Amino acid sequence: MTIRTLLAVSAFLAATPALAGSAQHAVLARYAAEAKTADPGFTGFSAERGKALFHAKFATGKPDTPSCTTCHTENPKQEGRTRAGKIVPPLALSVKADRYSDFAETEKWFGRNCDSVIGRTCTPVEKGDFISYMITQ
Repeated sequence: MTIRTLLAVSAFLAATPALAGSAQHAVLARYAAEAKTADPGFTGFSAERGKALFHAKFATGKPDTPSCTTCHTENPKQEGRTRAGKIVPPLALSVKADRYSDFAETEKWFGRNCDSVIGRTCTPVEKGDFISYMITQ
């Protein structure tokens, strides 16, 4: 990492004291570093953008899954269901405290769900925004 990237990540970490020392903090720091590498003008994640992403309807993914809320419900504190009927644990960190604590697991689900809903890989900023929103829930 460059000095500039390290400074940006440090600033991001300082702005999220509620997560200090948490595994989610480490996951978000990794996304922040990726975002800063892709866009040197990156200034941080936004829970508001994450909320908009969560509720957005897309026409670019699979027709059966036009939105995150298709399977996860409008309320991220509630259990959802896949199209096949399998129960999906809540996305909100207040209900499922270990959500977004393992980077590889988080990436696996973003990979599957972003492709299904949006029809492409989510950017590091989108991932960080999404998690930032779920932290507020």
